[in-house]
Amino acid sequence: MSATDLAKDICFVVTDVDGVLTNGQLMFTAQGEQFKNFNTLDGHGIKLLQSEGIEVAIITGRTSEMVLKRATDLGIKTIIQGREDKWIPLQEMLAERNLQPKQVAYVGDDWPDLACIRRVGLGVAVANADEAVKAHADYITERRGGEGAFREVASLILKAQDRYDRVLEKWL
Repeated sequence: MSATDLAKDICFVVTDVDGVLTNGQLMFTAQGEQFKNFNTLDGHGIKLLQSEGIEVAIITGRTSEMVLKRATDLGIKTIIQGREDKWIPLQEMLAERNLQPKQVAYVGDDWPDLACIRRVGLGVAVANADEAVKAHADYITERRGGEGAFREVASLILKAQDRYDRVLEKWL
């Protein structure tokens, strides 16, 4: 089945942060303060999905105030940080929302994302993901993590659900 076909049933999108919403680089000052670069294309993609009633959530292995701030700014309500075992919190999210895995897209880049990518309706690897992750994904983005890969996924879902042109029309 094609990624477009799989995207037709998606109503919930879960994403990793480092390597997906950022380029994966961790930058620190001499005082230990951490910096991350987020792409505005991805942020707009999140908002476009939300405007269509498609919820977006985050599960990340690291814990960062910057992730919380960015997620809050984007209106993301569910943010799970400090979890390498991502399938367990994803299962909890599905139960809370009474969703089936086939209704979920998961976007990741590395091995901690594999369990989710393999078990959801649309498993996505970003272009610069680890080769093992790409091998198990239903869709591999053309864009790299932190360079609009999430926005590409948002567009794929909106197009598959025949919402893209209607949403775009609001901006014309």
